[in-house]
Amino acid sequence: MANFKLVYFDGRGRGELARLVLKAAAIPFEDVRFGYGSDAWPGEWKAKCPFGQLPVLFVDDKPLAQSTAIARYLAKEFHLAGKTAWEQARADMLVDEFGDIMTEMYKCMFESDETKKSELNDKFNNDMLPRHLGYLENLLKENNGGKSFFVGDSLTWADLGLVNVYDLLGSTDAPFAKTPLLTDLCKRVREIPNIAAWIKTRPQTPW
Repeated sequence: MANFKLVYFDGRGRGELARLVLKAAAIPFEDVRFGYGSDAWPGEWKAKCPFGQLPVLFVDDKPLAQSTAIARYLAKEFHLAGKTAWEQARADMLVDEFGDIMTEMYKCMFESDETKKSELNDKFNNDMLPRHLGYLENLLKENNGGKSFFVGDSLTWADLGLVNVYDLLGSTDAPFAKTPLLTDLCKRVREIPNIAAWIKTRPQTPW
């Protein structure tokens, strides 16, 4: 088996979906993390990254950049991408949607102007997030009434992507109050032994 080294900052963020895929598949990997302001980053690492940024996955020392490309590669490699071309496309669609939600979330988190930050938070929490969670609730319901997984009849990286968003939102059911199927899916995926063990033991970070 190849050796995997995931390099990212000391947070979940754009690197956590890849970690969740690796943990779900029970694949060992080196989890390299840089704290903000660390002397180790950028250091010699930046030159090793295809686009000079993180995350980067090294597979037997060969680099792969871009968070979604990394997670997709791992999902395909370890049979968590969907069983058919259609399931894979649907899973890709969902992961892209989670990426859109995360992008808006980060705009709120990292805005330095307090007035603008308040406006962004209000729009995100009262418009964008509930609207998009509603879309996701409907898509989940289309597959076996929402009682199974997002696509097909087994776990995919789309389900793990939902868990990642749930955790970034504070690991609370409050934002999901009107989407009970999403809440139930999060609970079921977080209770998978490998995932539950990772959530319990991973470094505790604010994002």
